[in-house]
Amino acid sequence: MVSEGNTGHAESVRIKYDPSQISYGQLLKVYFAVAHDPTELNRQGPDTGSQYRSARLFTVTPSRRALPKAYIAQLNKAGVFPRPIVHPGGSPQGPSMKAEGYHQDYAEHHPDEPYIAINDLPKVAELRKQLPELYVPH
Repeated sequence: MVSEGNTGHAESVRIKYDPSQISYGQLLKVYFAVAHDPTELNRQGPDTGSQYRSARLFTVTPSRRALPKAYIAQLNKAGVFPRPIVHPGGSPQGPSMKAEGYHQDYAEHHPDEPYIAINDLPKVAELRKQLPELYVPH
């Protein structure tokens, strides 16, 4: 329903992580370096519309909310991207809905689907290249 663009909601991904295995800063690095182009407004790769907007990095704890904004400020200051970053930073986690079962681990179950092969597998390859210490085969 969200992908149709008339619910007002945005697609998102919930990440649960173990801070003893990976830091929040490392997650931000992966997110901004390979998983997402924060300069795209209402777009994620080939998908367009407000449902694909760079909504926010939703956080459970207040102490984590300032980190994305500070990270974005560092990226802007360093001129990492050729266009301005439109990503707004962190906010409190609000209500969310779990996607249908067929969406769960979609790339793992459909690695040969053209969308996955064209849009997602190159990001995984880039992660392996840029941050090999963080890549863990699934």
